Amino acid sequence: MYPKPCLKILLTAVLTVFVLNGYSQKIASLEVELPGTTNGVDVPVSVNLDEITYLSDSLLTLIEVKGKSRISVPFQIESGNPRKLYWIITTETGSSVKHLFELVKGKANQKAEVTATAKGGTLVIHKGDQNFLQYYYKTVYPPHGVDTAYKRSGFIHPLWSPQGQVLTRIQPPDHLHHYGIWNPWTHVQYEGDTIDFWNINSKQGTVRFSKFVSVENGSVFSEFAVLHEHVVYKKGGGEKVAMNELQSVRVYPLRANKDYFIVDFTIQLNCADESPVKLLEYRYAGLGWRTTEKWDKNNSMVLTSEGKTRKDADGSKARWCIVQGEIDNAYAGVVMMSFPTNYNFPEPLRIWPENQYNRGDMFANFCPTKDMDWLLLPGHNYVLKYRFLVFNGKVEKEKAESAWSCYANPPKVVVKTVK
Repeated sequence: MYPKPCLKILLTAVLTVFVLNGYSQKIASLEVELPGTTNGVDVPVSVNLDEITYLSDSLLTLIEVKGKSRISVPFQIESGNPRKLYWIITTETGSSVKHLFELVKGKANQKAEVTATAKGGTLVIHKGDQNFLQYYYKTVYPPHGVDTAYKRSGFIHPLWSPQGQVLTRIQPPDHLHHYGIWNPWTHVQYEGDTIDFWNINSKQGTVRFSKFVSVENGSVFSEFAVLHEHVVYKKGGGEKVAMNELQSVRVYPLRANKDYFIVDFTIQLNCADESPVKLLEYRYAGLGWRTTEKWDKNNSMVLTSEGKTRKDADGSKARWCIVQGEIDNAYAGVVMMSFPTNYNFPEPLRIWPENQYNRGDMFANFCPTKDMDWLLLPGHNYVLKYRFLVFNGKVEKEKAESAWSCYANPPKVVVKTVK
């Protein structure tokens, strides 16, 4: 048996020979410059692959060049026109801002490490035995004896922390219409009526899962896209779909030695027919998060990009919002981030204050229509984008700001192809 130092040298030599012999035909150099203050936040990066090569993923390998080291990096190709090449740049506090990669011809031994698995009416995104979130496409009914108008599909629960704590709650006794992470609208003007899709016990409307549009697994992310229908219950009987919602949820999983993972939400709204839809001003609507019942006013906190806390965050506008607290002898939370192209950005927040319902339960919501209407016209698509940084431990404002900056201003990739 070799002593450990000799073994390390031997493995390095084998790796170098393997790389040079197997992946010697370079296609392009990819240089990425990150902000100087990433605060250890890993950064998803993408580039238009069709501008570089038309080779398939089975014939490509991505290598990071660090001095004399050449290390194979997991990557994933998103199909479409154009195709996009995705990978993750792993950073540490104080690490270099410039990162150099090479795309070379040669087969990479990649596998789908993060996977969406359907079972019993739910879709769970996981990496091996570690679960990240669960999406319900089946209809969930309220407890026995409660009006079935509270039934709902098309929501996320649980959202797990990296250590496995449950950060969401559904059907709390005080708000049976709350479903983990979900996206209804409260006051909606449609064909002369005002419809409430949020308070489903009003029996004016609901939001329901219609179908899966796509599911993608890979070595960098797992993503599903679903069609949700915003359904109006007609006064004379029957129902009608007023608005379609294409929602995609992408998970960039936990990386080695990291205490967080990333969830990206993209919500595309459009009118279902020739009638316009006006989302009316109201204090809550849109992507909501009913948090774990284990948080209250004594063990949880809020901090926004503008320095607001739980005492004064409600109604304020923000680029990001940290919601975190003690849970199961640990600490966990989420940095909620809004994308700059979102309607009414920076978006108003609906944050339950500390005195909410005595106990101080937590609810957090980016609400673009909190202080103004939003008219949706037929034939147009309207997009909202959000990122959740889901973590264990405590996150300070500097890390939240860095995470939002990398989300709002994705680093550019300088490509130099080999002719």
